[in-house]
Amino acid sequence: MATAASSGGHQYVSVKLESPRLAALDLAPHLFGSHPIAGSWDPSKAMPMERVADAIWELSCVLPSRHETMDFKLVLKQKADSSQCIVEEGPNRPLGCGSNEVEMTDAVFKLNEKDALECKVWVETEMLSPFDLAASWKAHQENLQPSRVRGTYDVVMDVTESRPKNDFASGLELDLEKYVVPTTPSMGSGVYAANLTENPRSLLNTGMSSNNDTTLGILHNLVKGDASPDHYANTKKDVDGRHAPQQEGHRVVFVDRGVGSPRFARPKNETISTSNIKQDCEGKVVPPHNIEKHGSVGMPAAEGAVAAAAVADQMYGPKEDRKLVIVLVGLPARGKTFTAAKLTRYLRWLGHETKHFNVGKYRRLKHGTNQTADFFRGDNKEGVEARNEVAALAMEDMLSWMEEGGQVGICDATNSTRNRRNMLMKMAEGKCKIIFVETICNDQDVLERNIRLKVQQSPDYAEQTDFEAGVRDFKERLAYYEKVYEPVEEGSYIKMIDMVSGNGGQLQINNISGYLPGRIVFFLVNCHLTPRPILLTRHGESLDNVGGRIGGDSSLSEAGQIYSRKLASFVEKRLKSERTASIWTSTLQRTILTAHPIIGFPKIQWRALDEINAGVCDGMTYDEVKKNKPEDYESRRKDKLRYRYPRGESYLDVIQRLEPVIIELERQRSPVVVIAHQAVLRSLYAYFADKPLEEVPKIEIPLHTIIEIKMGVTGVEEKRYKLMDAVNPTAGI
Repeated sequence: MATAASSGGHQYVSVKLESPRLAALDLAPHLFGSHPIAGSWDPSKAMPMERVADAIWELSCVLPSRHETMDFKLVLKQKADSSQCIVEEGPNRPLGCGSNEVEMTDAVFKLNEKDALECKVWVETEMLSPFDLAASWKAHQENLQPSRVRGTYDVVMDVTESRPKNDFASGLELDLEKYVVPTTPSMGSGVYAANLTENPRSLLNTGMSSNNDTTLGILHNLVKGDASPDHYANTKKDVDGRHAPQQEGHRVVFVDRGVGSPRFARPKNETISTSNIKQDCEGKVVPPHNIEKHGSVGMPAAEGAVAAAAVADQMYGPKEDRKLVIVLVGLPARGKTFTAAKLTRYLRWLGHETKHFNVGKYRRLKHGTNQTADFFRGDNKEGVEARNEVAALAMEDMLSWMEEGGQVGICDATNSTRNRRNMLMKMAEGKCKIIFVETICNDQDVLERNIRLKVQQSPDYAEQTDFEAGVRDFKERLAYYEKVYEPVEEGSYIKMIDMVSGNGGQLQINNISGYLPGRIVFFLVNCHLTPRPILLTRHGESLDNVGGRIGGDSSLSEAGQIYSRKLASFVEKRLKSERTASIWTSTLQRTILTAHPIIGFPKIQWRALDEINAGVCDGMTYDEVKKNKPEDYESRRKDKLRYRYPRGESYLDVIQRLEPVIIELERQRSPVVVIAHQAVLRSLYAYFADKPLEEVPKIEIPLHTIIEIKMGVTGVEEKRYKLMDAVNPTAGI
């Protein structure tokens, strides 16, 4: 099986030059340097820079892996006579290999004896894998088209080299804890993740006994090798459930640049590719009978489905592929439950009906929580039989739920032997598609931390008073698993190798194709366990907030300006030791003005963070909408989630365009401050809090309040800081 070296890849280089005078001088900037791609110091072969805005030119290129250090310079050429060149003053600019950074400098061009032209220059370098490059190209083609509304860019970086003291403090107390306000527990922090999974209804409905004696007999024979896995699968009881119809829906192409993500190791028979994903996503026109009565044309009727991400038949191919089972594989303490929980939350947020089935929860309910390590020995036939039985019961419940309309089931267990996995595949045959996700971790420090966290939180050790004795017992259990462990080599699989250590890792994929599996791969490649805070806040109160008007692009009110200064002081104190933090805003001026007093951090503008597009209702008050468009007012009142403003967006549309933002937040290993709008922050918060889609429009995101979300190995924690009250009662509409 081919694997990619951790030091391979290509270097993406982006050079931007800013000069308001350049266009008036009829000069065109070029780049030339020591590398052949840059002309080998021949000005006649210099690469032209493309004008991307009134005063900004850009050049992007990709250098091959392990290239030698390249020196380059910028040169100006007359548009009428390209032979006349003006080379920038100063030494050559070095460009090393293997660095990921953004650098801002000045470039000086001597036009004549008396006149010199000064320009700002940004040089960004990032290491990319070939798969990253394909994703980057898709992002450029499909998501990063320049805005035609305000002439803004999709991503604008304002990088400050140093972090001077913030002079904008506005009466904010040094003790930030004084501003903490109570929150409703909703994120499950500190709760053992397996306890938040699906309840074992097959056990709860049968008095904690197995389905029947035949099941026990077949499982016993399976342990002895006397029965094939399909014997049990064929004797599974029938389930009388209602079959929910499959709903057609719009398509969305998932795009993630993947910069800095672990490298792909791709087997020869691996089938996933960006071209595969694109072909699978090219769908049919939505039939008229799937148009929701109270929505706009093309809106799906499936409850909870994302408008542009509901799963359509053509995205899957064979009928059995319409249902998907993700089977986790791996030794204990390898992050299986963590991975399953994150994947469940992500797919639910996108509108896919997803449930997480933890086999350990079934085992504890049926056999108790006081099992010692001997229960997990590979030569303990009774223990093996008992564990296979509860795995089969969990799979039964999952398949029954899928017959009732479920779409994606996640089977969370060690599933460490080929015999066990064959049993699950036979049970699913003809009913759904199975993809194995194997988590492998070789970092001993990470393993030791996970083991101790497992003993601390797992109900298996709730009655163990001696913590170190519990650690020894768990390590003994782990040793028994290691003796019989068989890595996945069959079927469709994704191997996550050392992905949580923070040092890169590998993702191996085999026989993966289709729309949803492709999105799952892109999500998993960006997941990690690095703890970091994400701060969510609405912009300061705007003039349109004061007037109760929808949308718009107004500036800040006096209260909003005060909040912007308080926020700057808060960020300075909260992130004073975080040199790599960043500030994200929308392209609307009320968020940009709110972020303006914050200094010392790079600021990035995302068009995807713009407020929900109110279409023809933009700038109106809700009273005006009620008076002038009573039908729209009533439709929105009845279903805020799916209601789409005429020529505008719905909450489901907002969730769709926020997917790249979520992926980038998952990829970040440093703190991020997101300054955005109510509908956008409701949608982002719903992802982290695992809120049902129906609740998204009702989530409270008050003005002048900061929601701090901490992501890490223990889950997601929330803390809220209220820096000041909203002056106007209409400001929170």
